[in-house]
Amino acid sequence: MIIQTHAYPRAALIGNPSDGYFGKTIAFTFANFRAEAVLFESPELTIAPGPRDGLSYAGVRSLYEDVQLHGYYGGIRLLKATIKSFYAHCLEHGLPLHGRNFTIRYTSSIPHLVGLGGSSAIITAAMRALLQFYGVEIPKPQLANLIRAVENRELGITAGLQDRVAQVYQGVVYMDFAKELFDKHGHGRYEPISPTLLPPLYLAFRTDLSEGSEVFHNNIRDRFERGEPEVLDAMRYWAELTDQARDAILRRDVRRLGELQNAGFDRRTKLYQLSEGNLRLIGAARAAGASAAFTGSGGAICGICLDDAVFQRLQEKLALQKVVVLRPQIV
Repeated sequence: MIIQTHAYPRAALIGNPSDGYFGKTIAFTFANFRAEAVLFESPELTIAPGPRDGLSYAGVRSLYEDVQLHGYYGGIRLLKATIKSFYAHCLEHGLPLHGRNFTIRYTSSIPHLVGLGGSSAIITAAMRALLQFYGVEIPKPQLANLIRAVENRELGITAGLQDRVAQVYQGVVYMDFAKELFDKHGHGRYEPISPTLLPPLYLAFRTDLSEGSEVFHNNIRDRFERGEPEVLDAMRYWAELTDQARDAILRRDVRRLGELQNAGFDRRTKLYQLSEGNLRLIGAARAAGASAAFTGSGGAICGICLDDAVFQRLQEKLALQKVVVLRPQIV
């Protein structure tokens, strides 16, 4: 038996990055790219190297470019941490596992380190394969927590729950991460929103602006834990914008939704040190007549693009910055 599972990238529409700070966000998954896991029974437990795990290169330049894009660690660490966390969860909750072994490998077409949840998509796909292989069921809120723990606890990567919740639930999801909800239930409140309520969107990304979340969030995390008013106020602000955006979506108030997106990014510029390249990316999109905000940590943006004329202007302006522009196929 060959098990094939997948997970999609996610894009934050609004509220990001408050998901890691008891805030609120709205995000969606889209099918233009995907991470896949393949698992089959084998005599020994084997993790097969994937596209990020090569050890042979065409030359020094090839190695240099690979490390620049993927760092010194590939996807194998993601699979190892996923398997360990899955096993520990099953032991803790008394979920019986059979004794058969397997081989697992992954592939991913999701652009790397541009804030689209590529690493968590690999983990989600692998976790789905393990669930199917062992015949185990884990409720969606707990599964999102477990996937986050793979990165936070096992790999030391600072990340909020947004990616994992969106990828577990799929589609468009409103997420409330209020501390009182976690204290009471162990997870937040997650509400699917019909994709048909969203206006036409675009998504744009460039890989040379890549920066891992563990780098991007570190300083803000320290300031948040110290209770700095500027950071606490910003997180509350983004949570409030998310509630307003949810109402705008339900009312189909496209203009208001675009204003809220822009306002969320503008507040971000007051708190974060953003690169000139990322600022130019946002500026070019707004100049074309579209709203614009980061989908994650930077390097990718999304927003409202109502008609083909605006989309064409967007492509023309961003092509000068070597940016890929597409219409996201919301799952």
